[in-house]
Amino acid sequence: MTISYDDFLKVDIRVGRITRAEPFPEARKPAIKLWVDFGAELGEKKSSAQITKHYTPEGLVGREVLAVVNFPPRQIGPVMSEVLVLGVPDAEGEVVLIGPGQDVPLGGRLF
Repeated sequence: MTISYDDFLKVDIRVGRITRAEPFPEARKPAIKLWVDFGAELGEKKSSAQITKHYTPEGLVGREVLAVVNFPPRQIGPVMSEVLVLGVPDAEGEVVLIGPGQDVPLGGRLF
């Protein structure tokens, strides 16, 4: 299936910095709760991610990530997930987070 560039622009993908991360023991699969700062325009948003194979909560703080910020919020156990943090699977199918390779302004949009 192909999409148009206008369709792509409907997906609002922004860069944010993880400001806080905690274990999420209530999740059905091992996960980490995340708080991500997207700068002045969007502020801080919550999410959760099944990324425990490659990351610890302590190691995530300060990391810049890309996330879809215009999905409707979704209840995941006791956490209201407000954004979808993006990653790609490694050879074993475990998620590796996507982020910019250099410092960029928080809230910057992917085009």
